[in-house]
Amino acid sequence: WVPQVLSNAEEIAELYRELSRHPGLSAACLGPDVTTQYGGKYCSLYTEWSQRDLARAENVKFCRQYLIFHDGASVVYSGPAGTCSEIKDELLSRESPSGALKAVLRKVPGKEKEKEKQFLEIWDQNRKVKSIDLTALDKHGSVYDNDQFGCLAWSHSETHLLYVAEKKRPKAESFFQSKAPELGTSDEDVGHPEKKDSPLKVRSPCSGAGRGRWGSHGADGAVPQGEQFVYQEDWGEALSTRSVPVLCALDIEGSSVSVLEGIPEHLSPGQAFWSPGDTGVVFVGWWHEPFRLGLQHCTNRRSALFYVDLTGGKCGKQRAPNLAGTPAPHSPSPSPHARAELLSEDTKAVWSPRLSPDHCRIVYLENDALGPHQQCSRLRMYDWYTKHTSTVLEAVPRQAWGAFPGIYCSALPGLCWAADSRRLVLDTAQRSQQDVFVVDTVTGATTSLTADAPQGSWSVLTIDRNLLVAKFSTPSCPPTLKVAVLPDAGQEAQARWVCLQDAPPVPGISWGIRTLRPPPEQEHPQYGGLDFDAILLRPSEGPAAQKHPLVVMPHGGPHTLFTAGWMLYPAALCRMGFAVLLVNYRGSLGFGQDSVASLLGNIGTQDVHDVQLCVERVLQEEPLDASRVALMGGSHGGFLACHLIGQFPDTYHACVVRNPVVNIASMVTATDIPDWCLTEMGLRYAHDALPDPAQWTEMLLRSPMRYVDRVRVPVLLLLGEDDRRVPPKQGLEYYRALKARGVPTRLLWYPRNNHALAGVEAEADGFMNMALWLLKHLRC
Repeated sequence: WVPQVLSNAEEIAELYRELSRHPGLSAACLGPDVTTQYGGKYCSLYTEWSQRDLARAENVKFCRQYLIFHDGASVVYSGPAGTCSEIKDELLSRESPSGALKAVLRKVPGKEKEKEKQFLEIWDQNRKVKSIDLTALDKHGSVYDNDQFGCLAWSHSETHLLYVAEKKRPKAESFFQSKAPELGTSDEDVGHPEKKDSPLKVRSPCSGAGRGRWGSHGADGAVPQGEQFVYQEDWGEALSTRSVPVLCALDIEGSSVSVLEGIPEHLSPGQAFWSPGDTGVVFVGWWHEPFRLGLQHCTNRRSALFYVDLTGGKCGKQRAPNLAGTPAPHSPSPSPHARAELLSEDTKAVWSPRLSPDHCRIVYLENDALGPHQQCSRLRMYDWYTKHTSTVLEAVPRQAWGAFPGIYCSALPGLCWAADSRRLVLDTAQRSQQDVFVVDTVTGATTSLTADAPQGSWSVLTIDRNLLVAKFSTPSCPPTLKVAVLPDAGQEAQARWVCLQDAPPVPGISWGIRTLRPPPEQEHPQYGGLDFDAILLRPSEGPAAQKHPLVVMPHGGPHTLFTAGWMLYPAALCRMGFAVLLVNYRGSLGFGQDSVASLLGNIGTQDVHDVQLCVERVLQEEPLDASRVALMGGSHGGFLACHLIGQFPDTYHACVVRNPVVNIASMVTATDIPDWCLTEMGLRYAHDALPDPAQWTEMLLRSPMRYVDRVRVPVLLLLGEDDRRVPPKQGLEYYRALKARGVPTRLLWYPRNNHALAGVEAEADGFMNMALWLLKHLRC
């Protein structure tokens, strides 16, 4: 009996439209506690969600508020307060420490031929009290709203705001620009003097510490000539408009902006916050010399934690600490004598610093510089007053059930500390699940807060006064909102989760996680005994014995993973009638650092064999149709898909790849991550590295292009025109090679889309074309 697969294009579009309406949960903020006249306590919970709007072809953001009544030990009652409302043109928003004020960075379309403007707004509980036109102030370029650099940080005194923006570029002129001298001016006056209030100095008083002008301004402030076309490096994929970030402080009362000086010229600052006592600013600084490498999804870029004192003393001198942790009596103001002081090792990669509620300790994540882009991270802690740095949690070599799996996350929650300023909460991958843990920063003890909760993917959104807010999803259940009170130390395992916003499971999807061990001949000689997982989604409706077609999806990275959470494409394919196999091959995160290290030098073999083993095992053990098996993958997942249809051409019958890596040798000189090409080959990367002929040859031999002559499977390629990570010429190279060999091939080219192909229109069109390609070539 051949099962019915949904094959009508209109019905598939309607299914996609229905499933794409499930919103994602992106942020949460708890308001101050309010005591009722009867002695009970409650607080408001503000949440932000995002949803695809196919009609408008954009992601829309909306907010919803809830009330949480609690007694300090448990949630007594919780429920929604009012209906949803769309959030328009907000780039960043942040509540003040007391909860009385809110800062919003907003973009406003320009009138007629004007450019888009950015405003920084201050709201109190009932009204907007400030609206500052940052574009008109002209102190800097656009404000950063991305996670890599961006921040919107209140001073503890709630008088100042800190943010990151692009450094202002002086206007350059042609050598041949005609100038009309003004009446009554001498030859020396013809240049264009700077505005008197310009915060950008030609030179910092601290030798080597200042950030000189962009370009070659003379001491007289003349506009530079011949510099209109000087190449400006940027931070790569998804950060192509981010080049030279600067730290900026807004004095709320005076509505004035200052660009902070004292940042060394070889660093790009970001992820900043006010230091204890508001005496200065703590930030992460990324080295960008001799040139910038792509930063998106790369937690291995050399960086360190720095402090800039703004109180005015001597160069590099830190003011005596304010032991009470109370705001400084004077408003912080940038000092021309400020200079960055190093707070962490300067040979590592650090990010995500978080200040404890008592303002005494800073925790942050740390990786080795270079090496795999993502890996098992260390949790480090800096004591503000003793200046001592300790390691709270080390990287974990092997994941073991019942033990802490290690830290695999792109960032700590913005608020992650418990009220005792000793414990913190984070989420991390535990094999193919994602769980929430509480960490004692003094002892290093860890306890799962989701061990007794349903299996799936848990993420921390925020914790405030020990009220914990998280989201939860599974492959068949869209994101739901959960709250819990963090129990006292030693009692954490008793945490009880309350569902605030439920989402009914999507019918017709069953799923499970299976574990596989490679055969002895495929064991790693140095890292033996490693296993890996796969998540299998199956249609659960119809006769039990029916044999469904199978879509195999290896993930990209390669050092990422699929967690057992909600994913639109797999859910939609499953609802159409396909079984979907998501493979976390050796090298995936969540299985220990040894698993990550085992793949270096073995891409194209170990990962390919793991996926193939998984496919063969599932076809043996599950009622699936071995004559209708397809591959789908993006980036390194596309690399694996192209390898598999070349190395095992008889297993697969259709293939869909998004921005695939097909030729490492031609990619290394064009990508924003040339280090990836060498590191994953098992070679050491250095900025001045030039592969020798043997290494070029090895890069080609490890690429899918080596097997292109054996490909017979119809291939659909989806390419993003603006992809900096895997430039679209990779896909074009493969397309031409397949066309020349008579292989059925189709290419979709998406303008204004980068590596993720995450534009709403591209994502929807991509799914429809994928679905129809599979139906056609799997004979469904």
